[in-house]
Amino acid sequence: MTSVAVLGTGIMGAGMARSLLREGHDVTVWNRSPEKAKPLADDGATVADSAASAVAGAEVVVTMLFDIEPVLAVMADVAESWPTGAVWVQSSTVGVEGTRRVEAFARERGIDVLDAPVLGTKAPAENGKLVWLVSGPSSLRDKVAGPFDAMGARTQWVSETLGDGSKLKLAVNAWIGAMVNGIAQSVALARGLGLDGQQFLEAVEGQAVDSPYLQLKGKAMLSGDYTPSFELDGVIKDTSLIRDAMTEAGTATTLADAVADRLAVASAAGHGEEDMAAVVYAYGT
Repeated sequence: MTSVAVLGTGIMGAGMARSLLREGHDVTVWNRSPEKAKPLADDGATVADSAASAVAGAEVVVTMLFDIEPVLAVMADVAESWPTGAVWVQSSTVGVEGTRRVEAFARERGIDVLDAPVLGTKAPAENGKLVWLVSGPSSLRDKVAGPFDAMGARTQWVSETLGDGSKLKLAVNAWIGAMVNGIAQSVALARGLGLDGQQFLEAVEGQAVDSPYLQLKGKAMLSGDYTPSFELDGVIKDTSLIRDAMTEAGTATTLADAVADRLAVASAAGHGEEDMAAVVYAYGT
């Protein structure tokens, strides 16, 4: 059993906490909006009234927050009470420059840190089926192995260079953003031409171009069920980080620019807090 503090109990953090609890770990949670953390008490978590009290005595501290600014603000609050020997598992998607700031913060304060974003949304987080993309010192692996196994189906150790995990996460999220927009475009086109959009899903089913994700998001678009697994505004934030990384890498941003444009249109129409499948509204349906 490992003592784990989870800072940030939104869609992802709450699911991760429940997966840890299910496997018998000692979990303390904190969220800036307390009402999002309180339900976890029914699952066996200790709900802290401050981030500093949440990390007291923790062996592993997971940050799962929206962006780099809240991550560093919360860590500044807890740095003075940081437990000796604890490992900071930074799982928020903060991009290339954000991870550099994480590394500088940790180095300055003598905190052991792993760059550890995850692949997966609400259901994988709740069911312990996330994929970890981890970079940082291999000497820290044993300390986090139990919690990682509880929260994830697989851990991919990307490299010992802190930040490489986040770089890989951006590459994956670039693909996800392009894919959900491609699905939306085809669903909207089928409908615009007078067809039932379900015909598109049936046409590709079982073919090389099919995927479980295509069917999942396509069915959400057809049913109009946009219960968030990954909020559209969160994809907008990640796409901004992706474009910044592309500029630094010297790769063309053409497709990412188009993805960002359509996401912005859907968000402006009031769909920002819905699942990213709601981007279909930016394609005329």
